[in-house]
Amino acid sequence: MLKISLDALQILDAIDRRGSFSAAGKALYKVPSTISYTVAKLEEDLGVQLFTRLGPKVALTAAGAELLREGRHLLRAASDLELRVRRVASGWESEFALGLDSVFAPDCLAEDVAAFYAVADQTRLRIVQESLSGTWEALLDRRVDLLIGAAGEGPSGGGYVAEPFGTLPFVFVVAPTHPLAQAAEPLGRSQLAEHRAVAVADSARRLLPRTVGLLFGQDTLTVPDMPSKYRLQLAGLGFGFLPEPYARAALARGALVRKQVEEPKPDEVFQLAWRSGEEGAALAWWRTRMGKPGVFEAWLARLQARLD
Repeated sequence: MLKISLDALQILDAIDRRGSFSAAGKALYKVPSTISYTVAKLEEDLGVQLFTRLGPKVALTAAGAELLREGRHLLRAASDLELRVRRVASGWESEFALGLDSVFAPDCLAEDVAAFYAVADQTRLRIVQESLSGTWEALLDRRVDLLIGAAGEGPSGGGYVAEPFGTLPFVFVVAPTHPLAQAAEPLGRSQLAEHRAVAVADSARRLLPRTVGLLFGQDTLTVPDMPSKYRLQLAGLGFGFLPEPYARAALARGALVRKQVEEPKPDEVFQLAWRSGEEGAALAWWRTRMGKPGVFEAWLARLQARLD
């Protein structure tokens, strides 16, 4: 009889990602005693220690890390098998996850979601927000099935198909009360280095995080998403580049000031992306829907309306 179960591997994965037994229990909706018992039983059956305990925190031993590294391949294979069986039975995925970059608000998808439910009300839809490289990582780690508006180029190594979705221009802005608002233009590195930047954190856990428009050693206020960055720059707490639709209304009413810089940020191309070889009615529907002309522009209009 096999001593390693998929349930045990799922628990190990959750502990590693969350950092403790109690956090893993919350993520998996299991009581802590079940988590502890499963790990202890697996360690006993295998005759190895899988975790070192550091108070409430735990860390994988070398044996535990090797087990989890190979075990994640089995978890992905089991998940793929479940999905294939369900698709064969109905043609529609039982669950479908959309990944959005944090530049875009999930409610930009409201009309699209309503149209999807009109034809596929049996598919559970999930919307996940990530930032920068974290969006691509979510696709490769199978946390999402389709990326809508993934920033920049995807990571090397392939395994996915990407198509341009739309392009966003960025502008460098500060609040009228910020010291840089009255500074001579164009602003150079030495001027920027004296002030705090506001930056969106890259949500990647494994891939190399991206940094955009930051200087080495720069005093930085890091936030989880673009709306937070926008609001904090409005409050005068730092400088940075914002998507032009974010800044447009605030610039018009004088709540933000646009400044020219020596090193402007190029326009950002956002992508639609999905894993190579994937099929399914929900994926086909969303690819068709998002590929229609004018969808990206409609998103930007909704986004700007939220900020006006």
